[in-house]
Amino acid sequence: MAIEHEPPHRPDIAAMLTDQTSACKPAREAIAAGADVKVLDREVPQWMVAGIAATRLKRSLARGLQEIIGLDETVEILARHRGEQLRTGIIDSADGLWSFTLYFDATGTELLACSGVRRPRRHSAKDSFES
Repeated sequence: MAIEHEPPHRPDIAAMLTDQTSACKPAREAIAAGADVKVLDREVPQWMVAGIAATRLKRSLARGLQEIIGLDETVEILARHRGEQLRTGIIDSADGLWSFTLYFDATGTELLACSGVRRPRRHSAKDSFES
């Protein structure tokens, strides 16, 4: 008798976005509004994702960007997971204005942190004609 393999269980990301950081609520709202959600299948070392998050925070503060949420909290949370393997994911809002980065434990079953950044509005040819 052949055994059928079930597709891997995909966790309910919206339900995982509780109150880890201030970006969780807007990320949940983005999912509810039809955002594209991707969770990467590979593990990466904590030092790598923590370093990227810390660099983003430093650059954002230096540039005075105010449309970043939860990144300072994310850097603090990731610092507590030294030596661990982590997974990451991305939520791209349906309107294209926000991108959220998700940080999971190595199994992808626990959401550790979430940060979000508002993307600059891209002007299209249509926008030029409407001005």
